[in-house]
Amino acid sequence: MNQTKFWIKIRGSFWFIPAVYGVASFLLFALITTVDGWLVASFKDDIPQILLTTSKVAIDLYASLVTGILTMTTISFSVIMVVLTTYSTQFSPRTLQDFMKSRTTQHVLGVYCLGFIFALLHLLTAGKESAVIGPIIVVIVAIVNLAFFVYFIHHSARWIQVNNLIGKIRNDGALVIKKTYREPTFLAYEDWDKDELKELQSYNKRAIYAYDSGYIQKIEWAELMKQATSQGCILEVHAQVGDFVAKGLPIMSVIETEECRDNHQFKQFLVIGNERTDLDDVEFMLQKLVEIALRAISPAVNDPHTAINCLNRIGALLSEIGEVYHENKYFADHKKKLRVICKPKKFEEYLYISFYQIRHYGKSDVSIVYAMIEVLYNIAIVSKKSIKKKVWRFHYYIMDVVDWDRLSDLDRDHLQEIYKKFEAYCTTG
Repeated sequence: MNQTKFWIKIRGSFWFIPAVYGVASFLLFALITTVDGWLVASFKDDIPQILLTTSKVAIDLYASLVTGILTMTTISFSVIMVVLTTYSTQFSPRTLQDFMKSRTTQHVLGVYCLGFIFALLHLLTAGKESAVIGPIIVVIVAIVNLAFFVYFIHHSARWIQVNNLIGKIRNDGALVIKKTYREPTFLAYEDWDKDELKELQSYNKRAIYAYDSGYIQKIEWAELMKQATSQGCILEVHAQVGDFVAKGLPIMSVIETEECRDNHQFKQFLVIGNERTDLDDVEFMLQKLVEIALRAISPAVNDPHTAINCLNRIGALLSEIGEVYHENKYFADHKKKLRVICKPKKFEEYLYISFYQIRHYGKSDVSIVYAMIEVLYNIAIVSKKSIKKKVWRFHYYIMDVVDWDRLSDLDRDHLQEIYKKFEAYCTTG
């Protein structure tokens, strides 16, 4: 658990990649200085004078480049603050981590750190009679820094566009869905023998409590299965990824059967942190899109087209969930012995968290209601029969806020058009 939690922190940190570049700058400086000294000492008379740089020229060059790189870094940090302010006020505070975790952002600042430290080290040690490679490499590094600066401005300009952000969240969400619902390495079942489950109720259950307060960021299901199998235990998991748990709250229970040899090692496979992450949390990805949509339909912004774009991306994610969704509650080992019981999130819950707030705040906008019905219709078209039934049952919750009698004729006709298509598809066949 400690190793997993460490890598989660590293993944979400803003300093790690720039720190790596900073260390690389020291190594590069040591290498260039060694090679430079060897060249000057061994081939000084054979090196063209135009390639040799005196100490005064080198110092002036290094000082100028240090100042230039520092200026670019300052401007880049100012751009970052503008982007973060825009994200927080116009989109959602939850989207801040998307930009901060962007590898492009971190690599750009890392290159700045490498260039600044590399030029600064040369400035501090510039005292030789002449140098060959050092000044050339510093100039090349400065040109690379300039190229990264131009690219970073382009990168930030694209990220500040809400449509690009929405698309990025949707693509990341698709990856999380594939990871969350990938084929498990153990046996998984939606149902189990009722008599065996009833018999398990007679055994004593020992609760396992949360070791800290925070959000469950990851559950190592494979490790839980391996541990439960090795100890001959049956484990009941009460929490899900994304849940907030208080310290001391029961998050698991060990069913103490005759063969159980529990050594209190299970809770180490649940990672608890201060904030939700998008590692395995499908609901969190949907929440980001919902919050952007809510900001868009607020009276202060009044941008329903952005909200509709969010709804379309939410529908795409829900469709992908529907393709791979399975409500596996029971995990068994290779001998088909029950080892873990859990409470997976139902597809209806995904539907509810995706629409309930938009339904409440967007019910007076016919375009938002139309978009919600259209999204449900599209989900039903591409999903299997069981998901289609769930979507049809859920749609009554959306339609409950529509006052048909108060709609104008054109609005009513517009809404009925998509509703009739939806109804015809879900109620036939």
